[in-house]
Amino acid sequence: MKVEKSIDVNTSPEKLWPLLFKKENLMKWHPNAQEFDFIGDKNSGVGAKFYMVGKRGGRPMRSVCEITEWQENKRLAFREIWGMTKKFETRFTIEPTQTGSRLTMFWDTVMPYWIIGQIMLLLMGKQWVEMSEKMLENIKKLAET
Repeated sequence: MKVEKSIDVNTSPEKLWPLLFKKENLMKWHPNAQEFDFIGDKNSGVGAKFYMVGKRGGRPMRSVCEITEWQENKRLAFREIWGMTKKFETRFTIEPTQTGSRLTMFWDTVMPYWIIGQIMLLLMGKQWVEMSEKMLENIKKLAET
């Protein structure tokens, strides 16, 4: 399942960028995040690893991710290396506009268990689209206040 959503934000890419990966900011905009922290000493750049505990289906679910792309003020991507999915990749891109920035969020998810995984995606797909929109709205509010 692939989800791509964008939102225009009235702030510069430089002010928007730290909202995406700093712990204190992420906990404010991610509606399901219960815990988030980096693993080890590296907390930025390609190869940095982090864990997150989020509510999924009313239950806490833990995942471990690794940053795969890092272009400051432009692009941040990571992939799940341990968790409940077969493949989970997320990418944020920031493009400057005349009034600030355009933030785009892209998810690419594949669930395990063949047909059962496909059914899970069908059942959760609408929720993931709504959650993507909520995340972007929350980031916009944080950035513009």
